[in-house]
Amino acid sequence: MELEKVHVVLFPYLSKGHMIPMLQLARLLLSHSYAGDISVTVFTTPLNRPFVAHSLSGTKATIVDVPFPNNVPEIPYGVECTDKLPALSSLFVPFTRATKSMQSDFERELMSLPRVSFMVSDGFLWWTLESARKLGFPRLVFLSMNCASTSILDSLLSKVKSETEPVSVPEFPWIKVRKCDFVKDMFSPKPSTDPGFKLILDQVTSMSQSQGIIFNTFDDLEPVFIDFYKRKRELKPWTLGPLCDVYNFLEDEVEEKVKSSWMKWLDEKRDKGCIVPNVAFGSQAEISREQLEEIALGLEDSKVNFLWVVKGKEIGNGFEERVGERGLMVRDEWVDQRKILEHESVRGFLCHCGWNSLMESICFKVPILAFPLAAEQHLNAILVVEELRVAERVVATREGVVRREEIAQKVKELMEGERAKELRRNVESYGKMAKKALE
Repeated sequence: MELEKVHVVLFPYLSKGHMIPMLQLARLLLSHSYAGDISVTVFTTPLNRPFVAHSLSGTKATIVDVPFPNNVPEIPYGVECTDKLPALSSLFVPFTRATKSMQSDFERELMSLPRVSFMVSDGFLWWTLESARKLGFPRLVFLSMNCASTSILDSLLSKVKSETEPVSVPEFPWIKVRKCDFVKDMFSPKPSTDPGFKLILDQVTSMSQSQGIIFNTFDDLEPVFIDFYKRKRELKPWTLGPLCDVYNFLEDEVEEKVKSSWMKWLDEKRDKGCIVPNVAFGSQAEISREQLEEIALGLEDSKVNFLWVVKGKEIGNGFEERVGERGLMVRDEWVDQRKILEHESVRGFLCHCGWNSLMESICFKVPILAFPLAAEQHLNAILVVEELRVAERVVATREGVVRREEIAQKVKELMEGERAKELRRNVESYGKMAKKALE
């Protein structure tokens, strides 16, 4: 009997942090294809195509380009990915709104494809639901967040009033949060004409009318929050993670032919018996000059070896000369963070608590030093520090800056202290669960 053909369309948001897990999802879907019964088509824009094609190399996925509008007043010409925006916080809304101009070209391309079984599109691309309805196939939402942060936000609504006084989360009373743990003005009343508010309303409305939602997580990682979502929301959730472990799950991953400079450096540290924390704050972090200098001085004072992936800004005052071979700075270069975290010498991760980074750290059993910066990252930090206990967290001053002394102490403890032993035991346990989740 001939197998029924399943054709899945994927449309990730135009941001590396959103593209990566959905492209991993494409690999996972194709790994379940027998005799070509599953096909995957990924939509993107011309300037994002090289990254998408590289990420899907060795697969039979089809890639379709849809032009991004080049006449958006606030967006620099030639920018088709949020990673290239000069200021994400102020340009996110107009950039995301501009994606709707792609709808007619998107639908024209869809009509030329073989029959679509269903579509998975990013939660930020609200307008794709209209396209799915018009062409008669289901749309599932892909969220790059975990279930915990989504559930906490749902439970809180507008109950957080004080900037510094902790408030118990109603559905999860053992969790306490403060207003400063959230995006600025998140709980402030907004006029219905506010562009950001209107965008969120469109996205939430579209999500609630879709046929389901996919989380990049697994049941054993956050069972309480997944159960809450199933009980309280009509939208059916699927937990398909950990997607970052898909490459290890598949047998046909191609080994690097030429080692990168940072991989060679890590090999040298391993051969000398040195352990290293990976330091990275994501491709879109907006970090002040003052905070950047404090991070550098803290790493210097910690006396540990470190690999720091940093975007753009120079670190002044002879920092690199002083740390010498103890530290390696990787600037404005896209690195495969997964490869770094699975390296034998990497035994800690100082990061911004983006969900992709946390999932990778858990999958590769690397303890975390949480340094949340924006969006839902503070809630992610609560999950890994207080719930999973695979992380320690830096503490900022009243001015919101994490000082060098705090960074030095916590980094040293992460690499060499007694607390690190407990974190490592816990993260190794969850890492084993992650591996089983994909079997």
